[in-house]
Amino acid sequence: MKEEFDFFSILPQDKIPEKGSVLISEPFLPDTFFSRTIVFLTEHNEEGSVGFILNKKLDLKVSDAIEGFDNCNDYLSMGGPVATDTLHYIHTLGDAIPKSVHVYNNIYWSGDIETIKKMYSLNRIKSHQIRFFLGYSGWAAGQLKRELKENSWVIARISPDIIMNSRGPDTWKKVLKSLNNKYRIWAEFPELPEMN
Repeated sequence: MKEEFDFFSILPQDKIPEKGSVLISEPFLPDTFFSRTIVFLTEHNEEGSVGFILNKKLDLKVSDAIEGFDNCNDYLSMGGPVATDTLHYIHTLGDAIPKSVHVYNNIYWSGDIETIKKMYSLNRIKSHQIRFFLGYSGWAAGQLKRELKENSWVIARISPDIIMNSRGPDTWKKVLKSLNNKYRIWAEFPELPEMN
């Protein structure tokens, strides 16, 4: 007898969430904020997790929203629903930004904002080297573990290039298509199946 294939469940995962991995939401996640999102984890430990949504670009330039970034024409992204009035950033500038925290590969989180402003004023930062977010995504101790048991997220590793440069809504589909198995098919699911 053939084993039934549950199209909507997440396959058993050998990966565990860790700093530098991404969480990819399942196609029908009922949470409207995290629907069809990819979250890059910059911290994960027994106390909780912190990350930033990679594919929720805002129609707001950094230079229009934050003082001291006159030379920055990049767009902000919505990092998550927590503290949406705070600025966060990930970058590939490493030790050039004091107090940066290494996350994964050549990607760093946070660091001295005044150094970043000065580098922008001297045109020493390119848009592919830094990403700015308003707010962040956060999970208390045990919360993410529960959500993983509920099949809300697929854990994966993706290239630093995607993390730093893919900002649009099609990023969720592109990343799913790059994975093996049924997740490729998830990418083609309509957002509102009842409308098909």
